[in-house]
Amino acid sequence: MNEGPGHYVVLRYGRKEPDALLDAVAEIGGPIQHMSAGSLRLSGYPETARRAAESLETARKQPKSGLHRALKRRLYAHQYNAFRHRFETMPRSVAVAWNGITGTRAAFMAAARDAGRPCLYLERAPLPGRITVDPVGVNQTGSIPREPHFYRDWAAEIPQRQGASWRDMAPKLVARAPKRSDVTQGKGREGLADSPFVFCPLQVPDDTQITQFSGWVQTLDGFLDAVSSAVAALPDGWHLRFKEHPSSKISLTEALARITDKHGPRVVVDNATDTFEQVAASRAVVTLNSSVGLQAFFFDKPVIVLGQAFFRIEGLVAPADSAEHLADIFARIDMLAFDAPLRDVFMNYLDQVYYPRVETGADGTVRVVPDLVLPKLPYPAA
Repeated sequence: MNEGPGHYVVLRYGRKEPDALLDAVAEIGGPIQHMSAGSLRLSGYPETARRAAESLETARKQPKSGLHRALKRRLYAHQYNAFRHRFETMPRSVAVAWNGITGTRAAFMAAARDAGRPCLYLERAPLPGRITVDPVGVNQTGSIPREPHFYRDWAAEIPQRQGASWRDMAPKLVARAPKRSDVTQGKGREGLADSPFVFCPLQVPDDTQITQFSGWVQTLDGFLDAVSSAVAALPDGWHLRFKEHPSSKISLTEALARITDKHGPRVVVDNATDTFEQVAASRAVVTLNSSVGLQAFFFDKPVIVLGQAFFRIEGLVAPADSAEHLADIFARIDMLAFDAPLRDVFMNYLDQVYYPRVETGADGTVRVVPDLVLPKLPYPAA
């Protein structure tokens, strides 16, 4: 049995940037081995059937027929077996995967946990030049504490943790590049701030944030229904402003047209203006759990959160727990506020502790800067 430095078993993602980041993080810890979705093994374990079923439930693309579901479940079972066998035969191994909570990647991480191996979950961070590296999970499943007193106590220990140094990241904040010709990041339209509005940045309908963490609204359609039903509660002269996600391959044109037909000028769809220009001109932001909700902190905007999110903490944002609750918040939207000192210590923690910095060299190589922000790795480097 290997008693030397731990091996970091990286599940290949299949795209250049995530794979480079996966390797950059793993290389900090020790030697790397790779696995892929093509890893299959017939011989199984007592947990195989359950893990395959769980992986199928988290898959972004759900099979439409019974036969397809059965085949996909069997694929996940064979992948789980191969992953589990690798971790069982490498007692000092660590699983490293991008996202790690959907489909094949969920099977990979489950195999590591069932074999008693540590995990590192990676994903893009909502802060510029940063990456998520978490031993527990990503998004809502991550290790970020949810209690306000944690951040206040943490900041009180050292003067450098206080203040608003997190705002130094603001100049690097850039709206996501569009992948659709009808959703762009253009210059602000004249008259954008002529009337007060609540900005609603929409998300990718089949993204993990929607499929797994939508909370009481359950789906993006449920979110649209809840927000649409609350529009009438906005004060006179206010409107709700939507923008579709610039990377979404699923158009929401028809769904948004139904809302605008219902509410007329009280609802505006603006897919042309830069996302952050709309955030800056808004009086508040409402979201299911989009990263734009967190990024709106840079613009000192009140944020309403309907779904599950690691920043859904009273004081940082205004949680909405039902359609009626959302309508009540909209009715008093001109009085909506937030706890600015709490935002400072929370964002300082993300900046100084939680999110590692990513540097890209002139040759395109990627380096993750560990210093104080990389979680303690399970085994020492070689």
